[in-house]
Amino acid sequence: MLSDQKEPAKADRVNALIAEMSLGEKVGQMVQVSSDDGTLTDTLRDNIRGGRIGSVLNQVNPDVVAEMQRIARDESRLGIPLLIGRDVIHGFNTVLPIPLGQAASWNRELVQKGARYSAMEAASRGVNWTFAPMLDVSRDPRWGRIAESLGEDPYLASELGAAMVRGFQTDDLTQADSILSCAKHFAGYGATESGRDYNSANIPDTELHNTYFPPFQAALAAGVQSVMTSFSDVNGEPPTASVWLLRKILREKWGFPGFVVSDWGSINELVSHGVAENDCEAAQLAVNAGVNMDMVSNVYASYLQDLVEQGIIDEAWIDEMVAQILGVKFKLGLFEASLDTVDSRLPTENHLNMARQLALESVVLLKNDQDLLPLDIESSQTIAVIGPLADDGYEQMGTWVFDGDAELSQTVLDALKDSHGNSTTVRHVRALDTTRSYDAREFDHARTAARESDVVLLVLGEESILSGEAHCRSDIRLPGAQEALIEAIVECGKPIVLVIMAGRPLVLDAIVDKVDAILFAWHPGSMGGPAIVDLLFGDAVPSGKLPITFPRAVGQIPIFYSHRNTGRPPSKDTVTHVDDIEARASQTSIGNQSFHLDVDPSPQYCFGYGLSYTEFEYSELTLQPLRVKAGSQVEIDVCVTNTGSREGEEIVQLYTRDPVASLARPIRELKDFCRIKLAPGERRHIHFSLPTDILAFFDRDGRKRLEPGRFQLWVGGSSEADLIADFELVG
Repeated sequence: MLSDQKEPAKADRVNALIAEMSLGEKVGQMVQVSSDDGTLTDTLRDNIRGGRIGSVLNQVNPDVVAEMQRIARDESRLGIPLLIGRDVIHGFNTVLPIPLGQAASWNRELVQKGARYSAMEAASRGVNWTFAPMLDVSRDPRWGRIAESLGEDPYLASELGAAMVRGFQTDDLTQADSILSCAKHFAGYGATESGRDYNSANIPDTELHNTYFPPFQAALAAGVQSVMTSFSDVNGEPPTASVWLLRKILREKWGFPGFVVSDWGSINELVSHGVAENDCEAAQLAVNAGVNMDMVSNVYASYLQDLVEQGIIDEAWIDEMVAQILGVKFKLGLFEASLDTVDSRLPTENHLNMARQLALESVVLLKNDQDLLPLDIESSQTIAVIGPLADDGYEQMGTWVFDGDAELSQTVLDALKDSHGNSTTVRHVRALDTTRSYDAREFDHARTAARESDVVLLVLGEESILSGEAHCRSDIRLPGAQEALIEAIVECGKPIVLVIMAGRPLVLDAIVDKVDAILFAWHPGSMGGPAIVDLLFGDAVPSGKLPITFPRAVGQIPIFYSHRNTGRPPSKDTVTHVDDIEARASQTSIGNQSFHLDVDPSPQYCFGYGLSYTEFEYSELTLQPLRVKAGSQVEIDVCVTNTGSREGEEIVQLYTRDPVASLARPIRELKDFCRIKLAPGERRHIHFSLPTDILAFFDRDGRKRLEPGRFQLWVGGSSEADLIADFELVG
């Protein structure tokens, strides 16, 4: 039964309601069904009326939702309202940059505002529950769902994931335009082998605790009330059947008060995993593990009542599971909520402006030779705009946007004509039908446009369908004939700006030296076009920083900044390339290091990297005290100066390392960051307070350890910051 010391009245109401419920009605609260056809069928109507359903997925017609809620509240025996779930992953009608793009903003407040506006739009259609944020720490860009992630770093994912939770839920879940958030996928889904969806993940317990758990703990601290299990198995055990993950860690250790939902069909997939003989056994495993709600498997509806009546599952356990669901429904205020539709005049201009700002801050300037960007109006009178993504409002929205309105999208071509059509001549050539096309018949047309223009704007990348769930890639170069298109345009001898829209980091090694400037825009959402054009012409200055490492070659994956040092770390001075090895060279291990023979061991672009139209200089790093006691904090000051000629925003990043510990620790770990704006020549002192608790790590037994010793600390503009200081932690 539910025991909530903070809200005893709600707990009393939940317990009183459970006391009135039949076993069938209890099971009904644990059943979620999908309404994919968008209609209220007679079967669905009857099941709601009979108390056999607790949640409905994928219904966004506000009138139908209102009718479903009316039936649940007025015609079912106990009047228990429904949870209405929908994937509101990066926007609703107004589409924001994909979450990986939002992570490139490193902007907690703006990410929270994006979730807030998304919740308002979704709530206006009757939705009260979203399956976001996705908190899987993700280090394999082949994985399609990396687009939904917040990148490779547990601290950045924790900060931005918590911001999303606060944006969706606010501090008052009973508000009509607040919706329930869901932290997913618990746990380790981002580490699936070979970057394939639904695959196995093998993660040592130390890595689970130190890398993959922290974003979920941050979401719990932010008040998240639902958690979704992972499709994958972790160390041979699917989380949907894991007593250790769901009861020992999530409930007992972390004190999670909400409810757990399976991912789509993941309960009956326990049979495919090979841990259940049949669907009945799968239902037993999942409910015993602590999965409160079955997402569309229908195994709880089919077997749970019989399992209780046969004495295999204790009804008291069912009562506890149902109490957790009902407790969240009361927290949402569903029992008191009006059945009237919420204001549906959304999205508003404010929403579009927010989407534009988030898109702008998510774009990362990777390259800018000879300061080609921002473009000079006087020397860019004629612009060739080439590529399949230059004028495609649908594709720029990105993956998993069921409710995204492509008519709201403003493309790069649209924005360029709107803002600079009177001062520039724009020659547009699609060149390729899709990003996957190998048909080069339009290349001559593209070359002609390039030759007749002052500058070429190539807008390339991936269509939205090439990333997202079940859209994993083994080769993450630009698909189709896009590299050949770049080669063809290079022949024209004109300056080339490459804008890339994609759902993942791409391998750019083959083309990075052939273009003059690169803006990596991810899939930027509805307002991507105006944001990109603002950056192209200097109406805004790039400030995005990479939330994930870009490899030089697929063979480097996984490659991430916070790796351990190894016993033989590579150094640039001693790395041997395959082409430098003499024929019939003798085999030896002496002096060898950890690297691949056929690629530079460094990434193409490191975590935290991103250029600006100005320059920032870091100096005067000081720490106080230099010997710090456990339980206190280190006070850090650094001076940041804008040494360029333009105003710009910099993301100041703080990293630490524990160089000697009982377990080998990462070479660097992000511990804090802040965003600052500096005028040309402006110099500012930035202060961080670093609690010593943040230096602790988990050992093999899952115990948190804070070990005395020397620590290193860096502050700078990327994970390769070189301004360093030391301090000592004493007991």
